Amino acid sequence: MRVLAVVQHPVAGVGVFGPEIAESGHRLEAWVPADGPPPRPLSHYDAVIALGGGMQADEEDRFPWLATVRELLQEAIDVRMPTLGVCLGGQVLARAAGGAVGPSPEAEWGWRRVELTEAARADPLLGPLSPEAEVFQWHSYAFSLPPGATPLAQSPVCLQAFRVGPLAWGLQWHPEVTAESIALWAERYPPAPGGVPVQVDREALAAQVAARIARTNAEGRALCARFIALAGQ
Repeated sequence: MRVLAVVQHPVAGVGVFGPEIAESGHRLEAWVPADGPPPRPLSHYDAVIALGGGMQADEEDRFPWLATVRELLQEAIDVRMPTLGVCLGGQVLARAAGGAVGPSPEAEWGWRRVELTEAARADPLLGPLSPEAEVFQWHSYAFSLPPGATPLAQSPVCLQAFRVGPLAWGLQWHPEVTAESIALWAERYPPAPGGVPVQVDREALAAQVAARIARTNAEGRALCARFIALAGQ
């Protein structure tokens, strides 16, 4: 299969999704929307993964290419192409489906627990997760539930996951994240609610990474494998 990866920021790439897709024998093609239009029509691909970034989903005036990404994800929803939006990608997906995004009541960063909804238990992508999953967060914005979408996970702060139709998922957390990404984000791109960067205790975060990243990476690869399997059905 051919998978389009929408890389919205140079330091928010495919992470552990890349080797999982390659080792499964599929082709992953990266598109950096800030550099120009998609390399091929959406119909060339079998699935889309929209990744994270330091900009916000409602900043189309500052980053006009965000509108291009939104339109592509709206097309993916319309043609029922398997689609996965991660953090910023999930927020743009929510906007494409008619939902809203805006400042989160609280910035979430590091490992946090999210609670799956009753509907998530039967969801083919998120159902295998623990009912109270521990996931890696790094955001100061959040999405609302798009009209007609199914809520799949919630934290005490905000909605964490939804599904639009049968094959489009938006996640607020980062299943693809690597230890290297976390170190770089903590140094250069901390969450910035209201434009004020969070003071990240990088030493404490490094200790958390050492203790938890292996499990997070295994769960991220498993989630990616399920998504690819669903795309191949």
